This record gives sequence, C-alpha cells and structure tokens, in this order.
Amino acid sequence: MKNKIKVFRAMHDMTQEDLAREVGVTRQTILAIEKGKYDPSLELAFKMARRFHVTIEEIFVFEESSP
Repeated sequence: MKNKIKVFRAMHDMTQEDLAREVGVTRQTILAIEKGKYDPSLELAFKMARRFHVTIEEIFVFEESSP
C-alpha cells in the first residue's frame, strides 16, 4: 500500500513526532508507515485522515499484487 503521509505532513508543517503524538503512536510507527514497511490499522488510518481533514483514500492507495 502506498501513502502520501509525508506530503500531508509537509502541507501542515508537521514532523513525524507531531503526527505521532496527535494520533497516539510512536514516531517510529509513522516512519515505518511512510516507508511502506508497515500498514496502519483501520483505526489509525481514520485518525490520520481526520487529522488532515481528508478521506483515507486521499492518503492511502491500495495496490493489488499480481498472482
């Protein structure tokens, strides 16, 4: 799954630490999500979307893998 978290953080002048604090996770979690090494829970994805006043689909893009 790809994401645009870094773009939205930049648009809101936020650090990874700022976002992590606001959504209740560690900075390392935000880093791992941004790098595509970790997919957030649905609850966390909603928290991030609400924080940026956008839909989940505007932040996260699901890419199906080939069989």
